[in-house]
Amino acid sequence: MLLKCLQRTDRFCLKDVNAFDALFRTGTDMLCLLQEAQKRMKIKRPPQILVIHLKRFKYIEQLGRYKKLSYRVVFPLELKLSNTVEDADAEYSLFAVVVHVGSGPNHGHYVSLVKSHNHWLFFDDENVEMIDESAVQTFFGSAQEYSSNTDHGYILFYERLVAGSTS
Repeated sequence: MLLKCLQRTDRFCLKDVNAFDALFRTGTDMLCLLQEAQKRMKIKRPPQILVIHLKRFKYIEQLGRYKKLSYRVVFPLELKLSNTVEDADAEYSLFAVVVHVGSGPNHGHYVSLVKSHNHWLFFDDENVEMIDESAVQTFFGSAQEYSSNTDHGYILFYERLVAGSTS
């Protein structure tokens, strides 16, 4: 899902692959309207380290507070950026994920997953353990809006691969 989102040049995706819809105020002093809008971003020059921040918290005006979004975002271990101005075939490998554990933005805990020497490590304060690469997918989020799984990856770190190399 993340890969499809990044490949689209006409829309920036947050909750779903199809759209990022926002309401913006427009008008004059006498008239203020809410209007649907789209946001578009394009990478001119692919960086050596690509950091992607998934928006996992949303302000709910009716509640007057932020709510954690637990929707599923499948982030790939290998990522190819197309439609960039320079170097259209930049390839990246996921090497770290920051995970928020908890049900809300004002409480919880942060852990991280880091790939080192072709092995994935799980860091939880002073505890470090080796995990299987397939365990990374447990941090994609939930298929349902309300789930007992509160461990969601939200900051992704990708390292640019040198042409012809693999991670």
